[in-house]
Amino acid sequence: MGYDEQFLKPEGRPGDKIAEWAAYVSLVATWGITISSNNSKSQGLFFFHPTLQSLAIAIFTYGILTLQPTSQARTKAAGLTRHQLAMLALGFPAMALGTFAIVWRKYVNDAPHFISWHGTIGIISVAWLVLQIVLGGGSVWFGGRLFGGTPKAKLVWKYHRLSGYILFPLFLLVTHLGGAWSNWSNNASGFFVRLLAFTISPIVLLAAVLVRVR
Repeated sequence: MGYDEQFLKPEGRPGDKIAEWAAYVSLVATWGITISSNNSKSQGLFFFHPTLQSLAIAIFTYGILTLQPTSQARTKAAGLTRHQLAMLALGFPAMALGTFAIVWRKYVNDAPHFISWHGTIGIISVAWLVLQIVLGGGSVWFGGRLFGGTPKAKLVWKYHRLSGYILFPLFLLVTHLGGAWSNWSNNASGFFVRLLAFTISPIVLLAAVLVRVR
């Protein structure tokens, strides 16, 4: 694929703008709550957990919207390039660092791990994400050699897509559990802010993304 083709605009679909705005609302609200918290200076590593995780979700949203579905070969190839850049170069590092921040904070403070649904589903989702990357990359890089060549790799790619459409809602559920129900968010924001950012926005975002499923 030529250099110019990488910058072809993705094919628009119903729900794209709605999904983008829903992701923006959740992202801005999360950052606003974290930065304006009365205890922001004492948050330490925790500061990077909600901020980087919400950033990762927004990037994942872009990565999905820019790829699926496409009807033209050139936009499909360009979309795949943008998808990989978004997911691997930006989204995954943000998610990994945000996860590391909270895990390390609990470790140094000798705090228990995975005692809430937010934490349990969250770590499962991150582990799943690693597998998702292996499946996706292995199915398209070097002609799908990791999985035995093109025919088998195409089948793996189909499972990669299906897996992604299951994993993304899990991340939104984790966002809801952490943002709408945690002591941190309850103490740092009002009910209507939490309702909009961590309940309504994830639902709208999920619905808008699922419109693209083919």
